[in-house]
Amino acid sequence: MDKSGTAGLPGPIVSASHLADGAMPALSEFEFALVILGNAYNRWIAACSNAADGAGLSSMEVQIVHAVNHRERPKSQAELCMMFNIEDTHVVSYALKKLEALGFVESGRRGKEKIVCITDKGAAHCLEYRRLREKVLIEPILALGLDEKHVSEISALMRVMSGQYDQAMRSASSI
Repeated sequence: MDKSGTAGLPGPIVSASHLADGAMPALSEFEFALVILGNAYNRWIAACSNAADGAGLSSMEVQIVHAVNHRERPKSQAELCMMFNIEDTHVVSYALKKLEALGFVESGRRGKEKIVCITDKGAAHCLEYRRLREKVLIEPILALGLDEKHVSEISALMRVMSGQYDQAMRSASSI
């Protein structure tokens, strides 16, 4: 038997075996899966947005336009940064400028704070994205017969893990 407990099968699928040799090999497997998933997801949302006439939006710009559209209420740059756990405010600022130039969002003020709202054009884009997502992503995934409760549990675990990585980052910064 090998490390994984299965005869003849490889151990965890990781990108760095020296990290998997530590106390928790499963975490290295999780991290590699997260990287692969993140890259696939970013390519997917940009491609779906482009198919929905997204004018060459990056994955971050796609996420931001959907967040601005969320619940049809204005969002500030700070709220968007917090929502996506983004420290570099310039990333969000650049995305908002591009989305505004495309006519997907419009800016205004809430007191001294700049806010953005979705436009009719932006909302239409989000609906077309949703239609395409249902057809080319959701339908095939449903055909796999995945348990939605299990997918929700994995999502909750990922949010918990993001907090652990944030705490570890703060600890590493103080070393």
